[in-house]
Amino acid sequence: MDGPQPGGELMNRILETRVLAPEVKYFRIEAPKVARKRKAGQFVIIRVTGTGERIPLTIMDSNPDDGWISLIVQGVGKTTRTLNELETGDSVHDLAGPLGMPSEIHEYGRAVVIGGGVGTAIAYPTAVALAEAGNDVVSIIGGRSREFVLLEDEMRAVCTEVYPTTDDGSYGYHGFVTDKLAELIADGPSIDHVIAVGPVPMMQAVAEVTRPHGIDTVVSLNPIMVDGTGMCGGCRVSVGDETKFACVDGPDFDAHQVDFELLARRNRTYSAFEYYRNEEFTEEHIHVDPVGSS
Repeated sequence: MDGPQPGGELMNRILETRVLAPEVKYFRIEAPKVARKRKAGQFVIIRVTGTGERIPLTIMDSNPDDGWISLIVQGVGKTTRTLNELETGDSVHDLAGPLGMPSEIHEYGRAVVIGGGVGTAIAYPTAVALAEAGNDVVSIIGGRSREFVLLEDEMRAVCTEVYPTTDDGSYGYHGFVTDKLAELIADGPSIDHVIAVGPVPMMQAVAEVTRPHGIDTVVSLNPIMVDGTGMCGGCRVSVGDETKFACVDGPDFDAHQVDFELLARRNRTYSAFEYYRNEEFTEEHIHVDPVGSS
């Protein structure tokens, strides 16, 4: 764990930030202990401030020699939007990791890596690891429109084929990632392994596309998570006939065994609370000029 040091000096300095899309930001953060140990698929839990909530973020990349990790953050709630206000030179209060089980990497043959929106940032390190293991890696990366298609250049550097898709047809293939996946399955060559990361409905749809063909399919789940060590039980998911904890048993699971309907219901548990916290965030950040100012 990297965090405040005994002398009061803060670690976890932000070394670089970049805006990638509306409400989506890249961070390169000083975290030498995490950088030395992390593997593809693992995550950190961050607190932006000392009194803030803990949020899980998958590690996109790391450099153990220079002691940094990189994250991509989409501002969807109060904490992520607060984090996205930070800039180079700022610090996050603390981060713990690496947490979770690393992605299972083998030489499968032809592997398809699917990322939906910021899910591409989670899928990217697994694509790198699959390529390094000798697989023929194909990537499908989707977004609502062109500006939300992320990390295309990075994916092209490690994949033999990359297929951008957009819901509105503004870039690449006009359609969903599942439509493109179905085409690849139909046209061949055969696919030996699929990993999908993104919104729950997208991952569920990928599982249904590959199920009839018996293609080994893995999803990286994003349930509500608090401590990241398996103690709180908030991240429990139903996989086959068993209850698993995404923070310690995952986050990767067999897509054909996941109860996606239950996962979606549990993810909506605090939706009303999150809505009101977002409203408070907006009100706190409205600038009002003093009376008489011009």
